[in-house]
Amino acid sequence: MADINKIDDNIYEVPIGYRPGMRVPGRIFVSEALRAMVEPGTIDQVANVATLPGIVKYSMAMPDAHLGSGFPIGGVAAFREDGGIISPGGVGFDINCGVRLLRTDLDSKLVQPLINTLIDALFEAIPSGLGATGRLKASDQQLTEAFTSGSKWAVEQGYGVEADVTHCEESGQMEGADPAQVSAKARKRGRPQLGTLGSGNHFLEIQRVEEIFDEEKAKQFGLFKGQITIMIHCGSRGAGHQICTDHLEVLNQAVKKYNIEIPDKQLACAPLGSPEAERYFGGMVCAANYAWANRHIIAHWTREVFERYFPEASLDLVYDVAHNVAKIEEHDVDGQRMRLYVHRKGATRAFGPGHRELPEALRLAGQPVLIGGSMGTGSYVLAGAATSEALAFASACHGAGRAMSRHAATKIWQGRQVVDELAGRGILVRSASTRGIAEEAPGAYKDVTAVVDAAQAAGLARKVARLEPLICIKG
Repeated sequence: MADINKIDDNIYEVPIGYRPGMRVPGRIFVSEALRAMVEPGTIDQVANVATLPGIVKYSMAMPDAHLGSGFPIGGVAAFREDGGIISPGGVGFDINCGVRLLRTDLDSKLVQPLINTLIDALFEAIPSGLGATGRLKASDQQLTEAFTSGSKWAVEQGYGVEADVTHCEESGQMEGADPAQVSAKARKRGRPQLGTLGSGNHFLEIQRVEEIFDEEKAKQFGLFKGQITIMIHCGSRGAGHQICTDHLEVLNQAVKKYNIEIPDKQLACAPLGSPEAERYFGGMVCAANYAWANRHIIAHWTREVFERYFPEASLDLVYDVAHNVAKIEEHDVDGQRMRLYVHRKGATRAFGPGHRELPEALRLAGQPVLIGGSMGTGSYVLAGAATSEALAFASACHGAGRAMSRHAATKIWQGRQVVDELAGRGILVRSASTRGIAEEAPGAYKDVTAVVDAAQAAGLARKVARLEPLICIKG
């Protein structure tokens, strides 16, 4: 961080010239408390992204940023339609990895006596883990419909209700899906995995609203202190991974075909409007819609479990956000309204109050920004801030951000040890893999509170509520 410029207490700039070929500066949104945790490689990746054709304003890294593949995790960049590019490195392999938050009308005191029963029932109802297959045996036609219609298809199949759709980013269905760009291998991987959590940092948590920071916004989101909420964090599973893999090979060749100079082969890309870019976008949208359908199905099965023990309870969707996606959005650039391809990789869209794309019930407060913590560290609900538009194309952080690799974590913690420590704090954990628990130990992540505080101080989003886990089911 010594070679970059401090703009204010929570914004640092990577100047043009830090790396040859930079077209715009880099911006890293990080507090003094988190500054020392930004790896040199992350700064290099911010600078690398700034060399890509058509990038506007800045190459950015959110407060939870860390080293990724091509783009940093927590990276944000926008490219103009004329002369810009699209890059899988700015989306990631787990396309539309995202978070869904359900609110209940239940007080935690009512639920606490049944948490052992609930965790067993949820672990049985929601398949999880590497290679897990779901209860839904989708036909090839159903898979195609999930690729094209996302949450809308899930509701039509009897999973969830129509009101859920309006409270999803993009209404749970991005336009531009092209199932022809999904390979037979991606279909084969995705067909049995609808309705599964997957592995890694994915989770389903029963949480308690522990603290309210903004009473008015919390009321608009339907949140109150002591309330039970359910957070679901997962993505497009093997389908998304394979779609990214397939198109990455094509875009590696496109770089040579179109004479694009990139400082890192993981930034493979294609010019917007080219056949390669159109095909990748069509496949990526299929994976994004699949992910929304996936979370929709998991939410439906979660509701069924709660209905078994709390038949009068309601479980309403607060919001569902995407973390890994490239989207066409309109933003102001130097006083001009422009259509841009906004890449968010490990970052959350954070539209401020009054934005026309938000559902009417949430428009006054701004978009819910859902920040999943690691096991035992709590999660946050924020609201998009009006200032985030000019700062970061209406973007914010997405989680705590890793402080060490999964391999390094297994050298320090054992899965059983983590489970026992959390149980001692009243947090129950279930997982298909004890190694997976060790990899996701709370100490392997940055302090989520410090990350959220940095996001608020920078003007990216405003804190609304803090949620503490009671039950955590890991993939």
